[in-house]
Amino acid sequence: MAFLFQKFQEGVKTLAKSPTFAFARNPRQLQFEADMNRLFLYTSYNRLGKDADEADAEEIIDMASKASAAEQQKQVQENIHSQITSFCMSMDKILLPDIAEKDDESSVQSNATPRRSGLSFAVGKSAKPTDSLVVHETRPLKRAELSLKFKDAVGYMVDVKPSQIPHKEAGQGLFLCGEANVGAVIAIYPGVMYSPAYYRYIPGYPRVDAQNPYLITRYDGTVINAQPWGSGGEMREVWDGLTQPEISPKIEGAGKGSDRLWKLLSKPLESTRGGSGSEALERRNPLALAHFANHPAKEEASMRRFGSFWFKWGSLSSSGSNTPILKTLVLVATRTLSDEEVLLNYRLSNSKRRPAWYTPVDEEEDLRRWS
Repeated sequence: MAFLFQKFQEGVKTLAKSPTFAFARNPRQLQFEADMNRLFLYTSYNRLGKDADEADAEEIIDMASKASAAEQQKQVQENIHSQITSFCMSMDKILLPDIAEKDDESSVQSNATPRRSGLSFAVGKSAKPTDSLVVHETRPLKRAELSLKFKDAVGYMVDVKPSQIPHKEAGQGLFLCGEANVGAVIAIYPGVMYSPAYYRYIPGYPRVDAQNPYLITRYDGTVINAQPWGSGGEMREVWDGLTQPEISPKIEGAGKGSDRLWKLLSKPLESTRGGSGSEALERRNPLALAHFANHPAKEEASMRRFGSFWFKWGSLSSSGSNTPILKTLVLVATRTLSDEEVLLNYRLSNSKRRPAWYTPVDEEEDLRRWS
């Protein structure tokens, strides 16, 4: 696999310079397509698995050079969805007790809300809470216990510890325990999601970043506020989407400065969730800690390349489907990781003062991202 990965790395470097991307409508679109191209290669490589051969690798690299940006994005969604599905199955096996199956028809009639898997996420809702949601009984495992069992099943877990970044504002950092191959989903960015039409509801608006370093945005303008999620919790909870959950004390004072991750775009976002009611939140989610990942230090930024990618994942059925699509953000490994701190390229805009600790990984990428 090491030889195959070398071929993929060469493919990434070659395709990044391809004139294909020159046809993008604007620099921001150019950067998005370049990021999607790398994600296509990395996640497809990961999906090949240990049984892959050189012919498989060459075919994927060839596909990456010919497939359109839309086609590559769809494949990335499928690759990520496959990993998330596997995570959910592992979580269900760990958390859900062995209970005898009841009559399927009566179960469906009595509960219109489908069972949530272990990897449910916090999403904003405008509707009033209802009593229709059933929170299924789970094993009484502490979050630390759950994380260890998840590591046994998947091969890795993430944890929050004092960062190794040599800067006084580094605070807490995200660490991977175990080993993850390139293209693996490392962590998920949790929190309340706001489309551009609802920016004014972000706490502290318009200076939402003044007291909140845990904001991030996707290319499509969706802002994720991870502050309410904090460090997670020790149980599964019901949330009505309106009440602000209590913020864990561990997240306070861990900011990197008021400029960190405040990235808002103006592109409209269509609503993708329907229905009403509450959400079942698995606060023990072992991967919902991406908001603790630090930007690489100066010496690390000059030695390695770290990627940050924005994309949506969800059901890939036909466009006419009523299946809800959850727009979120995940961190994907751009190389093999083993028992080390996970770093994320923040790509801060140069249109405002950057904090002292920020060193661009690639200044040209930053400029294109915020052009």
